[in-house]
Amino acid sequence: MTFSRFLFLLTSFVCLHQSVWATKIDTVDTYSPSMKKTIKAVVLTPDSYAAGKEFPVVYLLHGHGGFYGDWVKKAPATRNLADTYQAIIVCPDGNASSWYFDSPVDPASKYETYVAKELVAWVDSHYKTIKNRTGRAITGLSMGGHGALYLAFKHQDVFGAAGSMSGGVDIRPFPNNWDMAKWLGTYAQNPERWEQHTVINLLHLLTPGSQALIIDCGTDDFFFRVNTNLHQKMLDMNIAHDYITRPGAHNWNYWNNAVHYQFLFMRMYFDRKG
Repeated sequence: MTFSRFLFLLTSFVCLHQSVWATKIDTVDTYSPSMKKTIKAVVLTPDSYAAGKEFPVVYLLHGHGGFYGDWVKKAPATRNLADTYQAIIVCPDGNASSWYFDSPVDPASKYETYVAKELVAWVDSHYKTIKNRTGRAITGLSMGGHGALYLAFKHQDVFGAAGSMSGGVDIRPFPNNWDMAKWLGTYAQNPERWEQHTVINLLHLLTPGSQALIIDCGTDDFFFRVNTNLHQKMLDMNIAHDYITRPGAHNWNYWNNAVHYQFLFMRMYFDRKG
């Protein structure tokens, strides 16, 4: 094969790839009235967005130390998910370490209010979305896995489906880690706050069958034990959920794989409710 022929084939492949990979990725400025500040997010819209139909939305949360651009930068698979599953994907910013709750210590940190109320309202007013819980799902990794379940359990009228990848679903065993004491106060002095802000203690809020739930955590993950504990407690309480585990650690190799299972699960939920 001549070089010119090779160059032609390569150029043709790139053009074809670009033509079928039509997901649009935007960085947008949203506004939080409760925190009185502008917060950035990444929004991915599918190739068929211009067709005029309304789309379901999956809110995809980053982990501790991350930011709104993590998923599209560190998990290349994310770029194709909007097209594959015909959904809008919203990647909010959680201020690196907010844990996605409203801090009882710092009134300027209200990321539960922001994601579950203000951001959802902003997205619904700016995009062609299905504007009810049957068209909304939320998931995330690590801190974002905790955040997704925490927000979903507390706002069942907003999210019909929720998931977690390597989630910190019980924060109590980690009182000195990941800035949690910054937002809750120390565990030693404020145990009731930690009890109230951990996912595993919120299962009483759920009506069995009210939400579609999926939990995923690798066997080599430092959050594996708290995830198995959550799984067992959900079984004991007869709360239906999918539970996935396989060899893997707390890293992007695992999440690049796990995110596919999450979106397939969410798409199946949307199809059932559609």
